[in-house]
Amino acid sequence: MERIFGKPLITQRQIEKRIRELGTKITADYEGKELVMICLLKGAYVFFADLVRNIHISVDVDFMMVSTYGARASSSGVVKIISDLSSPIKGKNVLLVEDIVDSGLTLSYLYKSIKAKNPRSLKLCALLDKVERRKHEIPIDYIGFTVPNKYVIGYGLDYQDRYRNLPYIAVLDVSDIE
Repeated sequence: MERIFGKPLITQRQIEKRIRELGTKITADYEGKELVMICLLKGAYVFFADLVRNIHISVDVDFMMVSTYGARASSSGVVKIISDLSSPIKGKNVLLVEDIVDSGLTLSYLYKSIKAKNPRSLKLCALLDKVERRKHEIPIDYIGFTVPNKYVIGYGLDYQDRYRNLPYIAVLDVSDIE
């Protein structure tokens, strides 16, 4: 295991501290307003749960499942909505929560799709931002960490549906396990 994961890129303690900071900022930004938070499954579920617990206003939650990877290590370039929202968001303040922004393809597609549902406002929150790979510019309002152009796993992020349960973010050298 040590050979594959090495030293955590972002420790559990660093993640916890940053999520408290994001929760404080989001709480202040939405004080006195209704907020619907949307979790992008599966990758954002750990981050989303911790973030929601650190926001100290009432929030509604909803979930979407999308895929661009399937069982591959790299994106197919096609966004597929597997499960859409369960409630209408027209006229509501919406915060879309993602695990990682890589090329920006998924968030760019979803931003347009959600905007078409006429929310009052739409902001984006991502645990990780991989700026070096950006192909589609998208405004990210709340960012946890900027990471290098490496394949990262843990804290909800996976490789072929494995490693989501790591309590930290680590770099995975895919050549070591294939």
